[in-house]
Amino acid sequence: MATGSSAARPVLVIASGNPGKVREFSHLLADLDLEIRAQPEGLEVEETGDTFAANARIKASAVAGATGCWALADDSGLSVTALGGAPGVHSARYADSDKARIARLLRELAGAGDRSARFIAALAVADPSGTIRLEVEGECPGLILEESRGSGGFGYDPVFLVPEAGLTYAEMDKGLKGRIGHRGQAFARLAPQLQEQLGAEV
Repeated sequence: MATGSSAARPVLVIASGNPGKVREFSHLLADLDLEIRAQPEGLEVEETGDTFAANARIKASAVAGATGCWALADDSGLSVTALGGAPGVHSARYADSDKARIARLLRELAGAGDRSARFIAALAVADPSGTIRLEVEGECPGLILEESRGSGGFGYDPVFLVPEAGLTYAEMDKGLKGRIGHRGQAFARLAPQLQEQLGAEV
C-alpha cells in the first residue's frame, strides 16, 4: 500500500474525452498511488496518425502540454480481418453512435465466412513537457458475432466474442476484461514502467 499523503500523489491525466475509457483506466490504475484526472472539458486533439501508436503519441503529448501534467493516452480500435483491418484507426468514427457503429459493422460483414478480428490498444505516456516517455501495445483476438450479447462495456464490446472466455467484452466483469482485454494487456506492460517514472508506490 502507498504511504504518502494524497496531496503528494503524482497527477496523471487520462488523455481522452470518452467517459468509458476514463472509467476503465481509473479501474486499471486503482492499485497505483496516483491522482487520476480526466482531460479538461473542451480540449480537442485531432487524431491525424495512421496507426494506433501514432495517435496515442499525439494525444498524450498534446494533453500533457495543455495541462502541465503527466498524461496517459490510449488509441485503440477494432481490426477485422475480412474488412482488411477496418475500421482500425477509424473505429470511433465509423458512425455517429455505438449502436450505429455496430450496425454498420454487421452490415459490412454480412455473409462473410471469416469473422476473426482483433482489438488493439496502443498506450503512450508523456511528461509535463509533452515528451513521450513510455509506449506499449496490447491486443486481444476474437470473433465478431452476428448479434449483440451483454449490456456492459462500450463501443463494439457487445459483438466482440473472446473464444477462450466464451464471452463478449460486454458480458465480462471489469476484472476479467482487465486481465484479458487489449487495454488490460497493454496496461500490464505499462504499469511497472509507469510506477517507476512517476515514483508511485503500489
